[in-house]
This record gives sequence, C-alpha cells and structure tokens, in this order.
Amino acid sequence: MNTLANGYGGPGPWILLFPLVWAAAVAAVVTVVRRTGRRTRPGARPLGDAPLAVLGRRFAAGEIDEDEYWRRQSVLEEHFGRKAGETP
Repeated sequence: MNTLANGYGGPGPWILLFPLVWAAAVAAVVTVVRRTGRRTRPGARPLGDAPLAVLGRRFAAGEIDEDEYWRRQSVLEEHFGRKAGETP
C-alpha cells in the first residue's frame, strides 16, 4: 500500500479510481444500447408514432379541425386500426 500512496515509485492513489471509471463507461454503453434497441427493432415504429396517435396529437394541437380529424381517423382505422368484429 505504501507504493500506491508514494506516487514516485508507483502509479499513485488515483489508480484506485480506474475501476469506477470503467464501471461508469460500461453502464453508459449498456444504457445507450438498451434505449436505441427499443426503437430500432425491425418492423416496429418508434414509440408514440402510431398513425392514430399522431392524428390525435395534431387534432389536440389545433393543426386540423374536427371534420378533418374524423375523416382521417376513419381512413386510418381501415388500415391500422381494429379489425371488423373486434371489441375495444
């Protein structure tokens, strides 16, 4: 332990911080991989980008009026919504 505290004959006390730095780096990489993995699955849209959700947000923001909302919703439900005979 005297060698670690000396600084002249050894690496110095800062060498004890290396395991913490490596642990933080690994945790950061794992976090980034998990977050990007959720959004980039093949065939899946990013969260919140469902066509009906986008339409609802546009209506709530006032970008489209009520008639436009209902017209587009009926078209989207034919393609992306519930199938005939399904209950909500």
